[in-house]
Amino acid sequence: MPDFAHEALHHPGLVAGVDEAGRGPLAGPVVAAAVILRVDDCPDGLNDSKQLSAKKRAALEGEIKARALCWGVGIASVAEIDEINILWATMLAMTRAVEALPHDCAHVLVDGNRCPTWRWPSTAIVEGDAKCLSIAAASIIAKESRDRMMIAAAADHPQYGWETNKGYGSAKHLAALRAHGPTPHHRRSFAPVAQLSLL
Repeated sequence: MPDFAHEALHHPGLVAGVDEAGRGPLAGPVVAAAVILRVDDCPDGLNDSKQLSAKKRAALEGEIKARALCWGVGIASVAEIDEINILWATMLAMTRAVEALPHDCAHVLVDGNRCPTWRWPSTAIVEGDAKCLSIAAASIIAKESRDRMMIAAAADHPQYGWETNKGYGSAKHLAALRAHGPTPHHRRSFAPVAQLSLL
């Protein structure tokens, strides 16, 4: 289970955890979150969002937002993903998430193997959402935030099943793409969408 060991390495000063949701889908934005937890008031049960049920994730999101020192969300749009590619769009969303924090931080812990080019000292932690409480908290907020966006988009485009697949390339989503073509929410730089756009 994640703990505060990584945060403790970088005290004194506020330490933020950052994670993203939505690098792999064919549709929708990439969303990042940044969280600065209170060491003395941390919700129980924080873990990699992928290891949590939807019900538990939703409950923890509310607890994190209520009890963390602060949190922020950053978004990179589909247009930005197509323009600069998904890697750099992810870095942009992470930067926007940290910039959205109402408190500045002394260090940022980032899930993955590389950090954005930004003004904060930072450390990349592979599988950080399973090791670091601040990153786990960020993974939950990022996932919940993006899921709500995709459920809202599904109301306008019900044939793609985004309320359940959240824009990933499920069989239903791919079949709908073949039948109806891409929407403005689709990433035209992603191969399955690009191939259909050429038909």
